Formats: sequence, C-alpha cells, structure tokens
Amino acid sequence: MKIYRTMSIAMRALRRNPMRATLTTLGIIIGIAAVIAMMEIGSGATAAIQKSIVSMGSNMIMIHPGTAASGGVSFGAGSVLTLTPQDCEAIVQQCPAVQDVAPIVQARTQVIYGNKNWVPFFIVGTTPNYLNVRNWTQLADGEVFTERDVRNANRVCLVGQTLVREIFDGRSPVGKEIRIKNVSFKIVGVLTAKGANMMGMDQDDIIVAPWTAIKFRVSGTSLGNVNQSSTATDSASTNVNSLKNLYPSTQLNLYPTQSATQAADTPQPIRFINVDNILAMADSTENIPLAVKQITKLLRDRHNLKANEPDDFSVRDMTEMAKTFSSASALMTNLLLCVALISLIVGGVGIMNIMLVSVTERTREIGLRMAVGARARDILRQFLVEAIVLCLIGGLLGILLGYVGLFLVIIILHWPIKTSIPAIIASVIVSMSVGIIFGFYPAWKASRLDPIEALRYE
Repeated sequence: MKIYRTMSIAMRALRRNPMRATLTTLGIIIGIAAVIAMMEIGSGATAAIQKSIVSMGSNMIMIHPGTAASGGVSFGAGSVLTLTPQDCEAIVQQCPAVQDVAPIVQARTQVIYGNKNWVPFFIVGTTPNYLNVRNWTQLADGEVFTERDVRNANRVCLVGQTLVREIFDGRSPVGKEIRIKNVSFKIVGVLTAKGANMMGMDQDDIIVAPWTAIKFRVSGTSLGNVNQSSTATDSASTNVNSLKNLYPSTQLNLYPTQSATQAADTPQPIRFINVDNILAMADSTENIPLAVKQITKLLRDRHNLKANEPDDFSVRDMTEMAKTFSSASALMTNLLLCVALISLIVGGVGIMNIMLVSVTERTREIGLRMAVGARARDILRQFLVEAIVLCLIGGLLGILLGYVGLFLVIIILHWPIKTSIPAIIASVIVSMSVGIIFGFYPAWKASRLDPIEALRYE
C-alpha cells in the first residue's frame, strides 16, 4: 500500500511540471535512442563484415595428403596418396561441426578456344559442393554441373570472369566448347567475379569441372604440385641405359594400340582412386577447432593409424582470418559500449541536475510532509520513484525514437540492420539503473532535510 501511495504522489508531482519532466527525460530519450540505433547498426555491420570475411574463406579447412620419405630424405607435403572421395563422404556425414565438404583434383595446362589460348591459374576438379564451400553460390550466367556429371565424368565446366575476358572478349561463353589439354569441355556456367584473395591471387582465373573428368581425362596423374625431385629420383632409378641394349627384342602387337582420343573417350579408372586434397567448411568460425579435431580423429580411424603413428595427412585452417574477424568484432563492440556509456552518463547527469532543482523548490513541501509524520525513508522513496519513472518513460520513448531513426537509415542509406531483442531489454534495464544511480543523491539529500529548517525555507 505504501508503494502504491508513493507512486501516486510521485506521479502527481511529475504532472505538476510537465515541461520540466519532458526536458528532464530528453537526455535519456536521446541517449537510449542513440544506444538502440548504434547497437542495431553495429550488429548489422558486424554481420556484414562476418559475411564478407566468410566469403573470403575464413571457415574453410584444407586437408592435404601426407609426406613420404625415403632414406631420411623427405619428398615434401602431398607426396603420398592418402585421401579418397570416400573420405569426403565420411567427413560430411560423421563430423557434426562440418557443414560441407568437396574433393579437389588440381591441374594446370593450356586452354584453347578458336585461335586464342590461356593458361588458367586454377583448374579445379571437384563437386558442386565446392561452390558452397567457397561461398560462390551465385552464378553470373548458366547453371552448375550436377552430381550426375561427376559420376559420369562428363566434360562440362564453369569458367571465371578472367577467362571470359581473355578468351571470349567479354561475351557469354555458355554453350561453347573449349579444349583443356586437347580434351573438349562444354561451358555450362560462368562464375561471378570474386577478385583477388588475401595473397593477391586472381580468384577469377579459374575453371571448375567434375573431378572425375579432370582426373581421368585431363591430368591422368595426381598432385601436380608435388616435390619434383622425388619424381626425378624415381625416374632416374628405373631408366635403362639404351646404349647397352645392343640387340633389342621386337614384340609383335597382336592388338592395335589405343589412340589418345580413344583413351580420353573411354577412361579406365585406377584401382585406388585418390584426390589431391579436400576442402571442408565449418558451420561457424567458432567451431573451426572442433571441426579440425573431428576431421583428424575420423581420418586416423579410416586410415587405420595406430596411436604411435603420425598422421598421413595434414589439416590447415584459416586461423589468421578468424583472429581478424574476432578483433574487428571486439573493436566494434567496445566502440559501441563507449558511445552508449557517454550518452547515458549525459542523460543521467541531466536527471540528477533537475532532481536537485526539484528538491530545492519543494523544500517546504518536504518539511510539511515530515512535520505530519513522514519519515526519511518515505521522502527518499518518493524522489527515487520519481527519478526511476522519468528514466523509464525516457527509455521507452528512446526505444521508439531509435527505431524510427533506424527505419530512416534503412530507407535513405540502405545500411544493413540487425534487430536485437536483447538490446531492447537491456535498454529498459539500463534506464532503471540510471534512474536509481543518478536519482539516489537528490533523494538522499531530500530525506536528510531538517523539518524545522525546511518549513522556514523561502
């Protein structure tokens, strides 16, 4: 009952000076509106930055084959064939932290169309999931090849914007055929422009095709980026000196030798099908370490590695890019907190100032209430309730004004906005806290007045 009466007295006191109450809440209104606007715009900017960094590959995890060694000599990373397409299927099915995965077969050779030729920086044999892993889902023209094309090793491909510019003079190449190492490929789609990556490599200088077609029709070998010294050593040890072969034996071929065209048209898969590397994507930047652990454990189990045996593969992630995103998010969050703190402090100082003026003006009223039996805690409660009510009204109006400003920002500036319910709840809580903190001293000062001195006050 006392709380209800206190609320009633506080509301009557505020209604006596509506203009002063409005001006008192103006600081809180502006402060809360600024907080809401900054939090929403900041959340939208953070989401946009995250999307931009993710498009650069911050969630990507690269899995490479292991390293072979002989006689204490290492042949370099990727010199042993350990990764298979079945590993890709197992990773996406049994690793919850992995969102998508794609096998990679690499090649680098000349591409010919008419009287023009070009050597793309990337010739990637993969599956349609590669575009999801690289956040390249939108095509400039055409369509993506399918899983059926991968199973049948169909000669279809996607090309980047650099090839469109260099070979086709900017015209649409969809439906046309190019030759990759004298194997004809039909262009079914054109990738959107992606620009250079963080290391300055042109990401648009690329051809993407089914990995089966690249492996069995184009490259015919694995790992074109392996240490060449190992290949040279092996070939030198197996070559025979032709000068010693004074009487070479001649063998009669019972069947005609298969031509290169026939071999390309009817590829014979090898018994052990391997891929050059595997590209995986974690479901979030925070889950990259978890995804790496899950992938490592799964591949060790699949490759039958004992506890004391080293990994026959290597897993690499984009740790530096993840750190960049984390630092950018932390910097933006701290900036917004500083702006919010300054705005609320200004509004709180305004409330304290007006409440002190109100205590001075109502000194006789306070003395009269004390004279008829009101205790110090009743006076303290009354002025504290007035300050809290003022801050709550200002907070609600500030939230409304903040969303009106956000609506104008969306219409006029087209900035990304991300609505946050916790920001609204936090604004209400902060409004009450500001009322309690900055309204306590005027209320305490009012409760400490001497009744006799207060009644004599003019």
